[in-house]
Amino acid sequence: MLDHDGDTHLYVQIAEFIRERIQRGDLLPGHPIPSEAAIQSEFGVARTTARRAFHMLREEGLIYTVQGEGTFVGSPDAAPREPRTTPMYRKIAEDLAGRIRGGELLPRRAVPSETALVQQYEVARETARKAIALLREQGWVYTVPQRGTFVSPEENWPAS
Repeated sequence: MLDHDGDTHLYVQIAEFIRERIQRGDLLPGHPIPSEAAIQSEFGVARTTARRAFHMLREEGLIYTVQGEGTFVGSPDAAPREPRTTPMYRKIAEDLAGRIRGGELLPRRAVPSETALVQQYEVARETARKAIALLREQGWVYTVPQRGTFVSPEENWPAS
C-alpha cells in the first residue's frame, strides 16, 4: 500500500505499482490499464495524483493514451491495442438509454451526474460528458442550466 508519511510522492509510488504490474505481466502490451478513476478509488488519492502517475509512466514510454478510448500498456507503434468495437461513451449512452426505455430512469427526473458516471464506469469526465451529449442529441435527455440533466418526456424519445 501507499506510504502517506514517507519521503516519496504518492504519484511516484502509484507509478511504481503500475510499473510492477506491467513487468510481472499482469498488464500486457496493448491491453488497457485501470482508468484514472479506478486508480483514484483503489489508492484513495486525488485525481491529479493519478494523472501525475500516468504522466510519469507515459514519459517512460510504458503506457500511451488514446482520446476517448483509454490508456494502454506499451507504445502506440509497438503494441496494437485490444480492439474496442464500441467507444466507451457510446456504451454508456446505450446503457442509459436502455435504463430510460426500461423505466428505471423516469421522464423529467435526473439522470446520474457526470461524477456518478465517472465512478460507475471508471472513465474520464470527458467520456461521461460525451455520453450525455449523445443522449441529448438523440432526444433522450435535456439539460437545465444550474439544475442538471433530466430524462426527456417520452414523446421526445427517438423511435426504437
